[in-house]
Amino acid sequence: MYLALFENNNLFVFTMQLNDSIEAEIKALRFYLTPAHDCHYLPDKQSMSIFVDPQYKMTNSLYSHLSTIGFRRSGQHVYRPHCPECRACLPLRVPTADFLPNRSQRRILKSNTHLEMRIQRASFDDEHYRLYRRYMNWRHAGGDMDTDDPEAYHSLFASAWSETWMYCFYDKAKPVAVAITDHLDNGLSAVYTFYEPELISQGLGTYAVLCQIQQAHEDKIPYVYLGYWIEACNKMAYKSRFKPYQFFTGSQWKNDRL
Repeated sequence: MYLALFENNNLFVFTMQLNDSIEAEIKALRFYLTPAHDCHYLPDKQSMSIFVDPQYKMTNSLYSHLSTIGFRRSGQHVYRPHCPECRACLPLRVPTADFLPNRSQRRILKSNTHLEMRIQRASFDDEHYRLYRRYMNWRHAGGDMDTDDPEAYHSLFASAWSETWMYCFYDKAKPVAVAITDHLDNGLSAVYTFYEPELISQGLGTYAVLCQIQQAHEDKIPYVYLGYWIEACNKMAYKSRFKPYQFFTGSQWKNDRL
């Protein structure tokens, strides 16, 4: 069946084909809209998000269905952009059976074959946290995110209901990259990746995504969700380099235009 959700006299129309087991959960959801605030990605734009009532008992299966209509997880919260005058944020996913690495990605795969990948349940680890702090100090030096805050780090994977794992990459027993990843019913969802700043030339961020796509393909998992992509934002340009990709228009997933 197809469903339109209402909250406080606002209509949020989502196209979703449901099975009987999940229909009742979807219908029980309440949604809230955040106040407008400055967009972090596009200057002179205002941003708003719709999010699921934090008091609702979310499940990984329900979140998996919500991911198919563009929702993402941040800590315990499940949200998606809902900006009245802007539709620049497009959920993007990679069909793993069709993916073909380009020349640059093949080079990155080859140059990192010496790394060992370990997949483990998400948990706090001192070595991973120190790596995260080095990354944040380099990536967001002087900004709001550049603080020694274990709680902020913990919120990347903290969730009582999600199936969250860490794809950890080691060079001679030393962690050099960590990809926080949700395992959904219908795919993998890349939450956040951080890596050793001194190794930027190795393309570890790209390598982590390539390994997730490869792992999903081997496990016959159809999609890897890469979050929101904004064509005009250089920081997000890397997401559209994993081809072929699909983007969500608000009512359906479409193939990339190349």
